[in-house]
Amino acid sequence: MAGNWRDNSILRREEHGDRFGEDTLRNTSSTARTTPSNERIQHQRIRRLNMKNPARELKWSILLLTTVCLITTAQSSFCPTDCTCDDDSLVVSCIGVSLDVIPIALNPSTQRIVLKESRIRMVDAAAFQFYGDLKIVDLSSNHLVTIPDASFAAQKNLVELHLRHNKISLLSEKTFQGLVSLKVLNLRDNYLETLSNGLFTSLTRLEELDLGQNRIGKVESGAFQKLASLRVLYLDDNQLKSIPSPALAPLNALAELHIGLNVFSSLPDDGFKGLERLAVLDVMDAGLDNINEGAFRGLTSLRTLKLGGNKLREVPTKQLSMLTRLEELTLGQNSFTLLRSGAFQGLSNLKKLDISGAKLLTTLERGTFSDNGNLETLILKSNRKLTTLEEGALAGLPNLRHLILRDNAFVTFPESLVSWNDLHKFDLSENPLICDCSLHWLASFLAPKNTSAVVCAEPLEVRLKPLKGMTPDELGCAFSDPRKQAVLLTVIAVCLGVITGLALVLYYRCRKRVRDALKDYKWKNRAISRKEHEYQKTFSDDEYIVRAAHGHHHHINNQGQLHHGQFPQQHQQVSSGIKSIPVTEL
Repeated sequence: MAGNWRDNSILRREEHGDRFGEDTLRNTSSTARTTPSNERIQHQRIRRLNMKNPARELKWSILLLTTVCLITTAQSSFCPTDCTCDDDSLVVSCIGVSLDVIPIALNPSTQRIVLKESRIRMVDAAAFQFYGDLKIVDLSSNHLVTIPDASFAAQKNLVELHLRHNKISLLSEKTFQGLVSLKVLNLRDNYLETLSNGLFTSLTRLEELDLGQNRIGKVESGAFQKLASLRVLYLDDNQLKSIPSPALAPLNALAELHIGLNVFSSLPDDGFKGLERLAVLDVMDAGLDNINEGAFRGLTSLRTLKLGGNKLREVPTKQLSMLTRLEELTLGQNSFTLLRSGAFQGLSNLKKLDISGAKLLTTLERGTFSDNGNLETLILKSNRKLTTLEEGALAGLPNLRHLILRDNAFVTFPESLVSWNDLHKFDLSENPLICDCSLHWLASFLAPKNTSAVVCAEPLEVRLKPLKGMTPDELGCAFSDPRKQAVLLTVIAVCLGVITGLALVLYYRCRKRVRDALKDYKWKNRAISRKEHEYQKTFSDDEYIVRAAHGHHHHINNQGQLHHGQFPQQHQQVSSGIKSIPVTEL
């Protein structure tokens, strides 16, 4: 009897437990939004019921899994507070929500998860195993320090993984294991220092790898092994002291290499050997002061080269001449003072040239672009000492359509500089222009066009006034009008005719006086000449007499010395007997 009662009591408790579990399931399924804390409370209640009867643990485990599946498939169920969960586009976005962990109760069909600007410190392998359809994961701007091995092993369909702006300092060859479909990996702005051999061997389909803005100082020769599909590589803003040529050599498909903002001093010969398909090379702000002659050898497909922000003292004409297919060149913020004639020789396919911020550049010589007939865009801006464009400096550019000469030191622009009417866009603003009559053509040219503001710097009366539409009088061109010029020429001709006529009349009336005056002038000149001749003759004769007497005295003196001084008195008499000849001025 007692045994039957005990059995019936147990049975009633089991039935009550079953009903409680079903009620819990129904209540949970009908909840529109539930927090993770409520989920844990419900799980604890069910677990306490099961602990009293271990035999029913398996049953309740199955019930629990079913509950979780039903909850996670309900629309907006377990979408974290302040997040956006769109079950139509299968996108979950949590930006600035301050999550500590990766949610595990989202829609299992989610294809894109964005958990940016939170406080997530670790990637849990179990967190992503529920989301097998993921294609994009963005964990940028968190506090990630490390990524355990095989954390993404279940993400066979993942195409993009963004881990930018974290604190990741160490990776291994197993970190990205399982990401067989990954095409984009972003690790920019972390604490990586070394790229070891075989680090990315599991990413055989990777096309873009961003390792910029780290602390990388060493790249081992096998760091990029098996990345046969890699097309874009960022190694900029690191601590590399030389081009990691051995590591780059296997990247036969590489099309873009960004390796600026490092601490290079030169580019060695064959530094990019093996990169025959490279189309874009960015070596901006790398501290270069030398480029070896064979540095670009083998880059037969290069279309864009960026060498700005370095310390080059001259345009590397010979080195650049190897890049026969180059179309775009950036060369500003270097240390050269002038662009020589033929500076870009060999670059016949060049279409765009940007030389901006060259602080020492002063002059463009005649024929600077003589070999660049296909040039379409020329940018020369913010060169604060650039004052001189020699005649013909921009000659030979029939395809030029965009000309930017902004913020330089030009005081004028000659009309013959370029074919202005062929330009689609030009910018001449922020130059210290002297607005005089020589710029009258430019004022007229700017009038019908919607162009940048070109203002005057001098003279003072037109300072800061727009050149566009200024009148000839304002530019000091009082007679720039052809009709005024014709009137002026007529007046000048009439005045010259009148003056000439008056001169002839005066000469005719006073011709006798003029002739007499000329005769008197000639006679006086002859008289003066005759007197001067007589004076010179007289002076010559007298001088001869004095010199002869002096010679005779010297002869007597010598004889007196030979005869024991017998004639001193006689010598004095002779000397005193010579009279001075007065000189009369005419």
